[in-house]
Amino acid sequence: MSEKPPTTRDATVATWMRALSESSGSPGGGAGAGVMLAIAASLTSMVAGYSRARDGEESALADVLSRSRQLREDALDLADADSGASLAFGAAFALPRGRERSSAIREASVAAARTSASVGLHAVGAVDDLAWLARHGNPTLVADVVVACGALRAAVAGARTNVSFDLGSLTSAGESLDEVREANPSLWDSVAAFDAAIARIDRLTASLDARAAPTDAD
Repeated sequence: MSEKPPTTRDATVATWMRALSESSGSPGGGAGAGVMLAIAASLTSMVAGYSRARDGEESALADVLSRSRQLREDALDLADADSGASLAFGAAFALPRGRERSSAIREASVAAARTSASVGLHAVGAVDDLAWLARHGNPTLVADVVVACGALRAAVAGARTNVSFDLGSLTSAGESLDEVREANPSLWDSVAAFDAAIARIDRLTASLDARAAPTDAD
């Protein structure tokens, strides 16, 4: 039995990153996506906290701050949940070939896909708040908004790839991709939703580039 991975709440950054660097898979890329989501949420919270609402925008700014603070907490929990799913995923593939292994792979793959999808869906929900800060937030912190966009993009991209990979892993249990899609429609459709979110984040980042990095302009 491998040692229980450190949690995002109990470990220092150095300890958690050291665990991520090991060839254990727990934490792995999915947990890393959760941490990137937490970074995006933390930066969103910071920018919102430095911003001053104009008349009529007080409630909107307060909501951005409240959501980003909650998302930071949720993202850390999601990262730890993915670490647990990764342990089960690896254990399933380590079983001897047979019916028990196929069943374990099926269960672990769907569970892993769900944890990754949850990271992605939480990240998709955060795009609106960054877009709001890009328009109404403290303009001197536009570079931090762009960094938050980069972290959020990494979280969505990681979730997208992990969901797709985990669903594909179900073929190791004897299912075809058509059967996987029919059995897991919401997970399957989430991949397209994540693609759309990535494109939106890219457009938002591009719209901020001249303000955030003026030395790059020719």
